[in-house]
Amino acid sequence: MAEIVCLGELLIDFVPTVTGVGLEAAETFRKAAGGAPANVAVGLARLGVASAFMGKVGEDGFGRFLADTLRQAGVDTRPLVFAPGAPTSLAFVSLAADGDREFLFYRHTAADTLFAPEEVDDAALRDCSILHYGSISLIGEPSRSATLYAIERARHHGVRRSYDPNLRLALWPDADAAREGMRLGLRHAEIVKIGAEEVEFLTGETDVARGVRSLWHADLLLMAVTAGKEGCRWFTREASGAVPGYAVTAIDATGAGDAFMAGLLAEWLRTPDPLADPATLDRICRVANAAGAVTTTARGAIPSLPDRAAIDRLIAS
Repeated sequence: MAEIVCLGELLIDFVPTVTGVGLEAAETFRKAAGGAPANVAVGLARLGVASAFMGKVGEDGFGRFLADTLRQAGVDTRPLVFAPGAPTSLAFVSLAADGDREFLFYRHTAADTLFAPEEVDDAALRDCSILHYGSISLIGEPSRSATLYAIERARHHGVRRSYDPNLRLALWPDADAAREGMRLGLRHAEIVKIGAEEVEFLTGETDVARGVRSLWHADLLLMAVTAGKEGCRWFTREASGAVPGYAVTAIDATGAGDAFMAGLLAEWLRTPDPLADPATLDRICRVANAAGAVTTTARGAIPSLPDRAAIDRLIAS
């Protein structure tokens, strides 16, 4: 039985073998499994948390590769379905010298966009502790309705809802549609990981604290705002804090936010009262920061997600 079910996109990342060049100059790419919720599922499995992935891939070689990759990482793929006749999504990722990225997606009518409400595995949701989802599956139908239905079923079963409003503006019709869709997911969430730039995008506020408070709603328990190597800030209903990041040599930032999310959720589950006091939240976020930092030191998302030993080594250093 999975403790955390991750729902959303599962795709192929093609990552250039040379850092510091754009897509126009990159000549060779390495295939890697990707997709933010899938990255989180693997990140959780690496940290010893039983996880499952819910979504849809093509009934093709890429889809089979992705399913095999998740299974080999210890993720339960029983809620994953295959789409005959629809391709698996692809993303080409160029890496700047500092490890930052540029994405080029090929996912029009791809399998993950066709995930439908009737394909939601209600039994998996009934038996888990947390449903984690992102904003990409909220872009279009039927995956939007499927995501909202899964959230509704999770709420019905008393399952916590975790959310990452991952901004990929090129995938949305326009910026207004992106804001509306990202806010829609946020309204149903209890635990949120969000980037500082995403707070500004959603609210127009350059002050993170003011932006967070403008996004707050009654069900929200924790919002962690990430800022790359600077670390993160956390907010609860009544308190807030800041936890510095870790200095590492970054090669590829792909998956760093997902590793942070996995670290955050793993520590949340392991802590009897995660909201007990600021020191507890600081500890949870230190683990999350370290997980994100370790992931930037290797290429690709899933291949570079750390286990607990790697996280502990960085914290100890």
